[in-house]
Amino acid sequence: MRIRLHPELFRIPFTDLTVKSYGFLMVCGFISAIYVIRRLSRDLGDHSEHITSAALYSLIAGVVGARIFYVIHYWPQFSGKPFTEIFAVWKGGLELLGGVLLAIFIIVGYLLVKKLPVRRYLDILGIGLMLALAFGRLGCFMNGCCFGRPTESPVSVRFPYASLSYESQIRPDIDRHRHEPYIELPADYFDVIDGGYYLKSYESLTPQQKFEVAKDGPYRCLPVVPTQIYESLLAFTGCVILFFHRQRGIKIQQQGKKLPFLFRPGITFSLMFVIYGTMRFFIEFLRDDNPIQADGLTISQNLSIMLIIVNLGLIILFAKMKPDNFTFKKP
Repeated sequence: MRIRLHPELFRIPFTDLTVKSYGFLMVCGFISAIYVIRRLSRDLGDHSEHITSAALYSLIAGVVGARIFYVIHYWPQFSGKPFTEIFAVWKGGLELLGGVLLAIFIIVGYLLVKKLPVRRYLDILGIGLMLALAFGRLGCFMNGCCFGRPTESPVSVRFPYASLSYESQIRPDIDRHRHEPYIELPADYFDVIDGGYYLKSYESLTPQQKFEVAKDGPYRCLPVVPTQIYESLLAFTGCVILFFHRQRGIKIQQQGKKLPFLFRPGITFSLMFVIYGTMRFFIEFLRDDNPIQADGLTISQNLSIMLIIVNLGLIILFAKMKPDNFTFKKP
């Protein structure tokens, strides 16, 4: 499958600003998540104004957290540049996991201040977050980031010239223990600026060069694993699993039966992180962008292990806690 990237959806009239595909789909995910959360929270009473307020706070926290995590993760890109570059979110550069973690911290604080049933709302939040993640990974696909390893599998995608995947394939990557590029691109495809080699824009290539990097050319991008699509599909599936897990617990409680340990409040939320951490850990083996750490894993894999361990501990904790006195209306 050949991909035509659209990292920028459109340019805002009379300005030099553009709407990024990644940001647009993140907003779509946010709106979808809020809709689902508001619908599911009807079981907990009429607190729609609190949902709206918490959503606005979490949106701000999400952008801040996503940017902080990105800057930390890719600090060499910012080192030596003006300090204001850290705040240039409109140029792109957000890490979904950082935004999620800070947003959760803010939401929990808000629920505690408003004296709302924290674990009950966190269960709903977990479903919404998994849905937002699915949209976020579609944004990654449109942007061309979070790309996979080269593969000969028929289930693959081929990104265009000058995409992030292509840039990775034409250079060695010491951080991933790759000392030779996948594609030996001739020197006349590069411009030399201040001693550095920069890939020429597609428009500045000769007709022959354009043919060589096109569909049947010798220097076209190698097909890669569609990791963004895989993770998006897994996230949509995880969202459905979490929804039915919560609904099962509610049904048991409505029938007046004793609530089993694994269906107690808070467990759906923690289960979300166990599912996310597990799928992210294995997806990372198929990706080809994140640096490999000293332990042979990427920073995302190490964070995934931490998420799984912490949330398995929370599942045990929530399972041992007595169910709250909250009562749902009988169907």
